[in-house]
Amino acid sequence: MKIFYAILLSLFSTSLFAQTLKGKIVSTGNLPLEDVYLQNQRTKKHAHTNESGFFLMKDVIAGDSVRVTLLGYQPIVMVAKGGEMNVILSPSNFQLDEVVVSEGVNHLSSVAAVDIATNPVNSSQELLRKVPGLFIGQHAGGGKAEQLFLRGFDLDHGTDINISVDGMPVNMVSHAHGQGYADLHFLIPELVEKIDFDKGPYHADKGNLATAGYVAFQTKDRLENNSLTLEGGKFNTFKGLGIFNLVNDSRQSAYLAGSYIKTDGPFEASQDFNRLNLMGKYTRSFHNLDKLSFSAMHFNSSWLASGQIPQRAVDEGLISRFGAIDANEGGKTSRTNLNLQYDRFINESTSIKSSAFYSRYDFELYSNFTFFLNDPVSGDQIKQKEGRNIYGLQSVLNKKYNGSNADFGFQLGAGLRADEVKDIELSHTLDRSTPLKQIQFGDVSEINAYAFLNTEIDLGKLLINPALRLDYFNFNYTDHLNGNLSSTAGKATLSPKLNFLYNQSKDLQFFLKLGKGFHSNDSRVVIAQTAQQILPAAYGTDLGATWKPSQRLILNAALWYLYLQQEFVYVGDEGVIEPSGRTARKGIDFGLRYQINNWWFVNGDITYNHGRALDEPERANYIPLAPPFTFTGGLSIKDFKNFSGSIKARYLASRPANEDDSIIAKGYFITDANVNYNWKRFTFGVISENVFNRAWNETQFATESRLQNEATPVEEIHFTPGTPFNIRATVSVRF
Repeated sequence: MKIFYAILLSLFSTSLFAQTLKGKIVSTGNLPLEDVYLQNQRTKKHAHTNESGFFLMKDVIAGDSVRVTLLGYQPIVMVAKGGEMNVILSPSNFQLDEVVVSEGVNHLSSVAAVDIATNPVNSSQELLRKVPGLFIGQHAGGGKAEQLFLRGFDLDHGTDINISVDGMPVNMVSHAHGQGYADLHFLIPELVEKIDFDKGPYHADKGNLATAGYVAFQTKDRLENNSLTLEGGKFNTFKGLGIFNLVNDSRQSAYLAGSYIKTDGPFEASQDFNRLNLMGKYTRSFHNLDKLSFSAMHFNSSWLASGQIPQRAVDEGLISRFGAIDANEGGKTSRTNLNLQYDRFINESTSIKSSAFYSRYDFELYSNFTFFLNDPVSGDQIKQKEGRNIYGLQSVLNKKYNGSNADFGFQLGAGLRADEVKDIELSHTLDRSTPLKQIQFGDVSEINAYAFLNTEIDLGKLLINPALRLDYFNFNYTDHLNGNLSSTAGKATLSPKLNFLYNQSKDLQFFLKLGKGFHSNDSRVVIAQTAQQILPAAYGTDLGATWKPSQRLILNAALWYLYLQQEFVYVGDEGVIEPSGRTARKGIDFGLRYQINNWWFVNGDITYNHGRALDEPERANYIPLAPPFTFTGGLSIKDFKNFSGSIKARYLASRPANEDDSIIAKGYFITDANVNYNWKRFTFGVISENVFNRAWNETQFATESRLQNEATPVEEIHFTPGTPFNIRATVSVRF
């Protein structure tokens, strides 16, 4: 026992002879800079700044040279003269030289920083495409949440990926259209400051649905200037964007932004798509270094859709690729968010982050996937509708201890999310206006209470990250079609994590990640399957490295495996429950970021995925729509004689559309491009999609359907065609 205490004392007590250098790093505008990398050139030990710009660095003696770097800022070398050092960094052109790969548990953080700096997004769809290997597909006129694919998953609209904005969840549990439904269209892409993402169930602060991975967006606290943008192009497309500073000084900032988009789309029947986005945000920094932020967002959208059409109807000449069997599909949706965040600064090693949010959400969708299969007279059109209120809060204590031989830190957090869904409905309708039959109609109440402990033991080159998360769910469903019968179920689950990161140098990091996550199921599934698994576990592991073999080249690679215990899927399109057995997925991820010269950048990502159902016989065990291979890559130019732009390509391989691989969803290779030119306060740009005008299917499903003139149903590919060649021009002015 004495030996044990002696080891702990040597690890986590501060040496009497060690000198700790502390200080604060700010921008030229006196704003704190987070994630600044500091390295002692003598000892090679390093430190990072926190959100308040503070840092602590051990084993520093007077005269040591400390190199200070941050992406997008001019690096400097400071000489330590005492126990305190304050630094001001000046902005500079982006250089890959300054990227440090050994920055923490999320090995993809450096990749995210490079991508958003070299190739900014200009649409909400492109936000999710920043995640290497994540593909999206729209199949309802532009207004519905996109279908997502990642790591051998057809994620539907978000079943196994956790998405958030400023800590507020995007995913909708027990949604009328599908579990985990993640409609990100309320976010104005030009206001995104940072994108954080990782793959696998390895992060304790990311709970429900974070099995294939997570994506966390952070909006800007302040704007550099005001701006107005106008955009127009093919298919009667128009976009207007205004971003306006209200207050902007060293202590506080406030801005308002609004965006309006309309388009007819490439379809024969106009999409009549309209979307309005509004956002305001206020941020205040106090003299005691506390920080308060409040934001409000609203969006509403309406559209028509040509839906998913059967391949045989195109082959037989009944309709064109951009035609429709039922042109009355479409819908409307809206969401309003209020988000309050407060960061309490206690000292350089202790802080508390607290947040609370409220969302009001409405959704109404009309679809017809099977045409005249179930009702040969009136057709199979369905309506899915809901209105919900979402409440949530979270508080996280962040504490760090500095020892002579090791550093120790932890984050202890707890939170609550409550969804109250009224009149969630699935109905059989005719031409939107005539209700024929209510299939499901009721109220959902779902509560998720959670707590987590994340610890980091920094032994110098080796970082050990054990963590544990506890979640409790309470599910309630009141069935209005069954005498308002109310049923309740509850379930708790523990999710341990253990990650190892070995930093050979600031340019080479190895990692091994182990973790358990889970995917909750729709409350209606839980009530119907009370005797079965209702929070199926996911067990994952990643083994890989991030390497910077030269100053302008970053490589990352990972071997991964993910086992899913069981899941129950509520098929909102049909109102039925489909239990599935165990599945296993494995694969390889590889990425490259290269800076050719001061203004020319190259990026590429390749993923190989292999997934199978474990309880099904050979050749009947394919996971439908799971992509086996993906590629994304491109060339981008940044700040070359006032020009910026990019050429981007994406490839999604053909994949099984059903369990026995008898129906194939065809792959595609699509190229997009854009170019911008800055002149004084103006920016002129051209955006083009599918520059080679390839015919491709954006979304595809194996569906059994019957056309009005058919005697028997047919199961085959039903698809939504991808956008043909499209071009838009933009002009913006800053003031």
